[in-house]
Amino acid sequence: MDSKSISHTKWKCQYHIVFIPKYRKKQLYGRIREDVRDIIKTLCQYKKVEIVEGAVCIDHVHLCVCIPPKISVSEFMGYLKGKSALMIYDKHPELKSKWSKAFWARGYYVATVGNITEDAIKKYIKEQSEESRKEDSEGAAF
Repeated sequence: MDSKSISHTKWKCQYHIVFIPKYRKKQLYGRIREDVRDIIKTLCQYKKVEIVEGAVCIDHVHLCVCIPPKISVSEFMGYLKGKSALMIYDKHPELKSKWSKAFWARGYYVATVGNITEDAIKKYIKEQSEESRKEDSEGAAF
């Protein structure tokens, strides 16, 4: 099992995250692409978030990350997008607009990544409740 641990907790929380620049501008190329990649790597290291796989495309970013359970996905994304925008503008002031300080669009896509399917989880829960009923005739299933 390739899980990580924090104190008394074993965990494996993987997420597929996609986010885009404001107005989906095709501006992530050349030196900017390399800087965005390096900035995201650095910020993930600060929060102890492991990047399993990632790609900076011309108009969006894909990340497959392991986020510790003590950090919510929304908290991490607020941190990542906020800090990275400031760092990008420091390196590339020409990208800064006088009307808007936002580099990234407001939303993002997130999905969990797991080793097992929903059906497998349902089957496991059902089997556990059946075993529980055998031991205790008043087992409660949802």
